[in-house]
Amino acid sequence: MGKVNKTDREWQRELSPEEYRITRKKGTEPAFTGQYWNNKQHGTYICRCCGAELFSSETKYDSGCGWPSFYRPIDSVAIEEHEDLSHGMVRTEIVCHDCDAHLGHVFEDGPQPTGLRYCVNSASLQLKTEEKNDEETYP
Repeated sequence: MGKVNKTDREWQRELSPEEYRITRKKGTEPAFTGQYWNNKQHGTYICRCCGAELFSSETKYDSGCGWPSFYRPIDSVAIEEHEDLSHGMVRTEIVCHDCDAHLGHVFEDGPQPTGLRYCVNSASLQLKTEEKNDEETYP
C-alpha cells in the first residue's frame, strides 16, 4: 500500500476534532483518559486514520504512564520515527508509516525483550478485536 495522501479538509471531515488534533496536529490526550489506556481486550490496534495494522494486544502492557503502551509494533515498517524537540524535550515521535498520523512517542524504558515503550494516544488507534460478536455466535 502506498502513502495515504489527503488534504487537511479531508482529514477534518473523517475524524472527530480530538482525533484530528492528535493525529494530524501532533496533539496529546491527557493521561488516563483515552479509550484504550487500560483496555484488556485481545486484538489488533490499527491506525485511526488509515487502518494500517500497528500493534498487537499481545505486546501491550501496563506501563503506569496512562497511555496505551506496547513493547513492539506488529511490523518494523509500520511505524516511522522522527526526532521531536518540542516542549523543551528531546524525544522520538512515532507516526504511522502509511499516512503519517501522529501516534505518540517511543522511549527506552520498556520491558524485555525490546526494552522499548511505544506510548500511544488512544485517539490515534482503533481496536479490531478477536472476540466473536453475537451474529457469529448464534446461527
